[in-house]
Amino acid sequence: MPHTDQILTVAQMRAAEALLVAAGTSVDALMQVAGRGAAEWVWRLAGRHKVTVLCGPGNNGGDGYVIAEALRERGGQAVVVAASEPATDACRNARALFGGEVLGADAQMDGDVLVDCLFGSGLTRPLMPVHAALLARLGASHTRRVAIDVPSGVQSDSGMLLGGGLPGHDLTIALGAWKFAHFLMPASAGMGTLRLVPIGVAAVEGAARAIGRPQAKAPAPDSHKYRRGLLAVVGGAMPGAAILAAIAAQGAGAGYVKLFADSKRHAPADLVVDTGALAQVLTDHRNSAILVGPGLGRDATARERLAVALADPVPVVVDADALVLLAPRHLAERAAPVIATPHEGELVALERAFGLDGAGTRPERALAVARASGMVVVAKGPDTLVAAPDGQLACAARGSSWLSTAGTGDVLAGVIASRLATGIAAFDAACEGVWLHGEAARLCAPAFTAGQLAARVPAALAGCL
Repeated sequence: MPHTDQILTVAQMRAAEALLVAAGTSVDALMQVAGRGAAEWVWRLAGRHKVTVLCGPGNNGGDGYVIAEALRERGGQAVVVAASEPATDACRNARALFGGEVLGADAQMDGDVLVDCLFGSGLTRPLMPVHAALLARLGASHTRRVAIDVPSGVQSDSGMLLGGGLPGHDLTIALGAWKFAHFLMPASAGMGTLRLVPIGVAAVEGAARAIGRPQAKAPAPDSHKYRRGLLAVVGGAMPGAAILAAIAAQGAGAGYVKLFADSKRHAPADLVVDTGALAQVLTDHRNSAILVGPGLGRDATARERLAVALADPVPVVVDADALVLLAPRHLAERAAPVIATPHEGELVALERAFGLDGAGTRPERALAVARASGMVVVAKGPDTLVAAPDGQLACAARGSSWLSTAGTGDVLAGVIASRLATGIAAFDAACEGVWLHGEAARLCAPAFTAGQLAARVPAALAGCL
């Protein structure tokens, strides 16, 4: 059974392929599976229109020859432009099996679809100027562009671009397994739609995974509001953010959302607001989870509220201002899980607070904070990922760029906290919350507000039942 959600590093992918070869599958056979699987997706995009396949010297180029032959066999118009002669046996064999036309790098081609098989996921250095110019020229002369595995000029493990001027793509077809670049900025921004071609790779121990649609369940027939989970939301100096988070939480599964605030002003009628002493609210034995941070502020009162929230022996989500105030001492005596939801600036603040140098890729940085702090870390942004202290790592699909508006982070915190309050594990709650947040954005019309996003959360959850 293919493992279609795992994300592999270049080293993990090579090891997985080596295991397939050791088990009796040849490199040529794997190339045929990968190339012909990719050709199915190219055919859907191109059909009988003109296709130019740009082939490099390595096995990614070999995949290109297989794709071109598969298109030719189906009656497609596939021409290969060879950037250089094949340098691997598998690439040479694939070229020998191609029955169509192979042109040199100086060919002046235009057409409907360019398939980029110049270099694959193993690239670690910038493209040579001659290759960069060839890719840019062909990219500009074709209407649509498809990348095979990862676009040429992308570092697979980090998502960094190895040079400028790289063309964007309408479709990227991953081979065998997802790579981190499919999910990480800046590379993912130029990949267009993502598709995966399985080649029989087995599950890799310790591999990251792509966050998929949760498998949610309706409440049991005998459920009541406390059994479904009571979430306490701690308000602060800017009450609107906490109200927004609480509204989002109401639609994400918790049976009861209670906001602690100084005033009931602006709160909707169906949101319970408690203006009593915070220590009394958070010692309610019925609490299932706590959210602290949205609109909290950073003054002495905010520090006190954070300390009280983290003293409660239930799972806690720490967001926004609370992340800036958070210090190792706050977590020293905690046994219950904590989920932190930092954006990039807050992630840097956490790195400083826990004595980390901030080195490495985005996944490596998030994992370092998770291990140093003991928290599940949701590193949010256009390339959101979830990291756990035990090394679990999950990446979200590229989200809607319309999420770049004020208040959407408060909505995310509320959704994650609501999932946590239902009683599921912290890492799972974080992943489910991230997915529901992205799906709610997909269901919104463009230029939505954070309030409109929160209103779509129930519909996102309904799609998981």
